[in-house]
Amino acid sequence: MSFDQLSSLESQPTTMRREDDPQYADDPEFQQLSQALMTKLFTLTGNISRLQNEIALLGTRRDTERVRERVHDLLEDSKDAFKEIGEGVKKIQSWEDVSPSQKYTQQKLAREFQSNLTEFQSVQRQALEKQRSTNSSAKLALEEAQSPNSESSPSYQIQAQETLRLASQDEVDFQDSLIVEREAEIRNIEQGVTELNELFRDVAHIVSEQGEMLDTVANNVESTRTDTRGADVELRSAARYQKNARSKACCLLLILAVILTIIITAAVAG
Repeated sequence: MSFDQLSSLESQPTTMRREDDPQYADDPEFQQLSQALMTKLFTLTGNISRLQNEIALLGTRRDTERVRERVHDLLEDSKDAFKEIGEGVKKIQSWEDVSPSQKYTQQKLAREFQSNLTEFQSVQRQALEKQRSTNSSAKLALEEAQSPNSESSPSYQIQAQETLRLASQDEVDFQDSLIVEREAEIRNIEQGVTELNELFRDVAHIVSEQGEMLDTVANNVESTRTDTRGADVELRSAARYQKNARSKACCLLLILAVILTIIITAAVAG
């Protein structure tokens, strides 16, 4: 399922329900969206593994522009995917009238999303550190090539100047442009880290609110149970009181009947 299809699912109203249909235990829209999100999270897990392998090559002899392109593409694609999935997770978390199984799905999605996002953010920071390190080394090498150390020996200065003369200006310009590109990539990664930090906080806040709501519901349920038990005790007490009252009334009527019988018998006999 593409991200466009995922977006179309998210845009559908959450008030649609099939509770009147006994064939549906859960909302099919909820199930479809949650399954799509889990599939995308699984795909991102693979992206993270590939990223870790590519980032390990940065700063080594196998570091090439092609490697950096793959790192850039994977970082961008994964960042965009996390942002889109994050919106879906927030939608799932705010779903109303959920069943116990849907509540479990909400919690599972939140855990998986936060876990994968945390791992991806760690990979982002690794890429950022590698980019900064290699760029700093490239800057230093370029500066040393362009400005030989005045304190070094005359022979070293002559050698450095000869090396600098042999190095074409085109190569120097090319290295300088690479440094500029890497600095732009560093800023881009930093921005991605900031964006995903905000997304992580948003989802964590929603999950926290859901937990507070669950606690409130549980407290209300327990309070209702307590009130119900109290009402039941009162009803039982009232029933016993009424039963005792009826018993006393019956006894009084029986005594009155006996007395009345004695009086009538005495009157007839007299």
